[in-house]
Amino acid sequence: MLKTPELAMPRTRKAIIVYNCRREVWTDYEQAKAYFLELMMSTDGDEHDRAECIYIQLLHGLSECSDED
Repeated sequence: MLKTPELAMPRTRKAIIVYNCRREVWTDYEQAKAYFLELMMSTDGDEHDRAECIYIQLLHGLSECSDED
């Protein structure tokens, strides 16, 4: 039995992220999560909010994330 349900796992290891109007393709999903967690923790204000938005989407397993509402 898997410790994490299959539906919670990202289907692909790739993440497409739109951040500050730039589109980036990350080939390592875990590295993207770590980057945006660190960015979220080291910034404040609007920058923090944008990084938090991306990080939460990554936690939910989305393969396409955006910092826009």
